Amino acid sequence: MNFNYLQLFIILIVAGMTVELAEAQNRPGDREAGVILGEPTGISAKFWRDGNSAYDLGLAWSFGRGGKLHIHSNYLIHRSLDPPDVYFYYGLGARLLFRDDPEAAARVPAGIQYFIPDTRLTLFLEIAPMLNLIPETKFLLNGGLGMRIFI
Repeated sequence: MNFNYLQLFIILIVAGMTVELAEAQNRPGDREAGVILGEPTGISAKFWRDGNSAYDLGLAWSFGRGGKLHIHSNYLIHRSLDPPDVYFYYGLGARLLFRDDPEAAARVPAGIQYFIPDTRLTLFLEIAPMLNLIPETKFLLNGGLGMRIFI
């Protein structure tokens, strides 16, 4: 991979993990870890930056076209809905797939996250249209249902 997409992706992940985090009013912490089921399926983490924005990270297996290691990271903006424990979110990020030939894509995730009252658990449902950039340009779609716990 001559182009430095992998280096850029690693920089985005490190920046998301080292940003100063502040607790929001309705959350029991500023970091979440859990699972996502769908396309892809794997582990999911979220690092809250403040009450309305966060970085997320996914390390998963993409079952499409023979299966590939999937890594993604996104910057997300959240908007509270009614009831107040439900948030709509959207953002921008990147995705890398690894198998024989690496693939890189831009991601535009959107979803709903539910903070289960009186627990440290959250549920989320996400869809992420993508523009694959390497090795060819094409539109793709990811999505899944997940659960995370504040740690």
